[in-house]
Amino acid sequence: MLRPTLRRVVLIASLTAAWCALWGEVSLANLASGFAVAVAILALRVGPPATGRVRLVPLARFSARVAVDLLVSTASVAREILTPTDHTDESVIAVRVPTDTRTHLLMLVLAVTVTPGTAVVDTDPDTGTLYLHLLHHDRRDATEAHVRRLAELACQALPERAHPTAAPGATR
Repeated sequence: MLRPTLRRVVLIASLTAAWCALWGEVSLANLASGFAVAVAILALRVGPPATGRVRLVPLARFSARVAVDLLVSTASVAREILTPTDHTDESVIAVRVPTDTRTHLLMLVLAVTVTPGTAVVDTDPDTGTLYLHLLHHDRRDATEAHVRRLAELACQALPERAHPTAAPGATR
């Protein structure tokens, strides 16, 4: 049985919000089904349970960064659509995140995918690689740095502690 911890509540709320974002509308049915999917994901999780705590100030920084990304990228995509000249140079790139951020891949995928103009098309959790579709290839370096910064913010917001059965100094 899942104990309601602040970490789980934040994760369930985030997954439910992402579910509603994917459906494009907040409705009672989307909230209920998103909640059910989030709880099922947590209940079926393989491996030892996540440990650590939620740090509210870094979580607020992460959320603010995603909100700003959403506004800026929406304006950029709208400008691209409204201009008569097509300035897109689409590409798919691979962005590797540091080893200690791999437990936050779902959070990163959601943060990147909800912003227009960039989408995660695949992930490799074994190597910590996100494959991103970009509308503007010339922004590749900035996008890679930005994803790594989001990964750092995610780790600060939801830090992992060493699992009790892990070797000293090891983290999950």
